[in-house]
Amino acid sequence: MDPFDADAGGILRQPKAVWATAGASVVAFMGIGLVDPILPSIAKGLDASAGQVSLLFTSYFLITALAMLVTGFVSSRIGGRKTLLLGLAFVVVFAGLAGTSDTVGQLVGYRAGWGLGNALFVSTALAVIVGAAAGGSAAAILLYESALGLGMACGPLLGALLGDASWRYPFFGTAFLMAIGFLCISVFLKEQPKPARKTSLLDPIRALGHGGLTSAAVSAFFYNYTFFTVLAFTPFVLNMTPYKSGAVFFAWGVLLAVFSVLVAPRMQKRFGSLKVLGGSLVLLAADVLVLGYGNHTAAVVCTILSGAFIGVNNTVYTELALGVSDAPRPVASAGYNFVRWFAAAAAPYFAPKIEEWTDVHIPFVVAAVTAVLGAVVVAVRRRALTLPHPRLRSSGGTPIAQELEPKHASEDSVTVFAN
Repeated sequence: MDPFDADAGGILRQPKAVWATAGASVVAFMGIGLVDPILPSIAKGLDASAGQVSLLFTSYFLITALAMLVTGFVSSRIGGRKTLLLGLAFVVVFAGLAGTSDTVGQLVGYRAGWGLGNALFVSTALAVIVGAAAGGSAAAILLYESALGLGMACGPLLGALLGDASWRYPFFGTAFLMAIGFLCISVFLKEQPKPARKTSLLDPIRALGHGGLTSAAVSAFFYNYTFFTVLAFTPFVLNMTPYKSGAVFFAWGVLLAVFSVLVAPRMQKRFGSLKVLGGSLVLLAADVLVLGYGNHTAAVVCTILSGAFIGVNNTVYTELALGVSDAPRPVASAGYNFVRWFAAAAAPYFAPKIEEWTDVHIPFVVAAVTAVLGAVVVAVRRRALTLPHPRLRSSGGTPIAQELEPKHASEDSVTVFAN
């Protein structure tokens, strides 16, 4: 099935509830890159160092990682709709408070609360979209990745446009947009059926007992360190005005969206998912090395180009996280995200520290090494990442991966699953 085939109920033909959730997801992902073009402005406005300002990412993703153990516990008890609304409410409150901060400590604290809300929303949004989407999980995942890409592209642009007047305005703008998302979900999304079994706090940890899921999570951990070195540390290296920095990361986000939604699925069909993932990680490593050692123009070009590799990686990792283990999708996703988001918290903290201890080039060397380590995990654990669980088989016993992958796809193709 072609996920873009509207007649088949693909990505372009979805219920209003799915579009409302996807639209709110765009704004949620905007919050990740929103602060990118205004990091230097925040540092100047609050008389803070680059390392202190980078804690905006660290607090956000540290809380996000820990909250992954809670999201399934909450949503299995109060339902997906109420969990989404609770997460959105947290984001509205803490994003608004962030705009009132007088010290960097206050801002870091409010971003932590924002991270809790985002964890509740984002982890549940994927499950809601997969459950409510027409056309099966393939279309749902592409829609989710579209929302991710669009949000990552528009976040820096919104941050630049509003942040040019004041670094506070992007936070107020996010709170306003999330309030609109809250209203849309309230109106269009009906309560989702609760799972027959309530999720415990330890279920995501138990899910990591599956070798394939753990392998995907560990590989994604190394990859995310590279990803967020680019996202959180590069703005200080580029040292551009909010408008110029916003334009760079907007172009980066556009490539991320295009490659995650349009390019990655076609590459997977042609070459197999694991080969695509391993190759993309190695190319990302080469890209960040040039970013770190090239001149200013090369740094700008490589920053934008990294969006292509990141887009491909995001799509493949999302499929791995949801399809490789025997755990229910929300539980598997929570365990996977619990591991990988720790790297997103670590990179913004360590990159400036490494620069202080060495020089501006070495943080990118470390980021290149972690990308290669992610590829090594994929290569070494290929068998664990390839074998689909029986729940991903059709009624005739044929793995769905074989049904959806073309005849010439390599045997290491990962599952592209359907409901």
